Amino acid sequence: MVHSRSSKDLSTHLKKNLWSGVFFGIGLVAFIDETVFHQLLHWHHFYDKATTAIGLVSDGFFHAFSWFLTVGGLFMMADVRRRKVWQPKEWVAGVLLGAGGFQLYDGIIQHKLMRLHQIRYHVNIVPYDMVWHITSVLMVLIGIVLLVRFAKKTGAVSENAQ
Repeated sequence: MVHSRSSKDLSTHLKKNLWSGVFFGIGLVAFIDETVFHQLLHWHHFYDKATTAIGLVSDGFFHAFSWFLTVGGLFMMADVRRRKVWQPKEWVAGVLLGAGGFQLYDGIIQHKLMRLHQIRYHVNIVPYDMVWHITSVLMVLIGIVLLVRFAKKTGAVSENAQ
């Protein structure tokens, strides 16, 4: 880390470092969901309350959203790397927080509350939901642990508390 920068400038870039990981994580897990469950396995579409054609269009918008976040996150990471303030461990924590947070949102809000789609149809959904939610929570928890360790190691906790 470069110490000649002001602490405010450095704090801004560290936040950008974390957010680039979060955006990349959301985009990555959304891309995997769309590719595996929508395209390869044909288990569902992003929006299953209408025709297959509308489901395919909704998948296209979902795919565009995932790539927008993935590419945006990578551009942000390139910027923090160019400024020589990239912190890979914090970035990985951001990726896990973004991926797990999006998957948890998808599983609870989109699957259960909004009922846009289920993971799979015509099967006992409970095992699928359990794997989905447990995986989501594990990613979020690991991301939090990594972020806390990074903050303690770099002193970011004491700087932010002041």
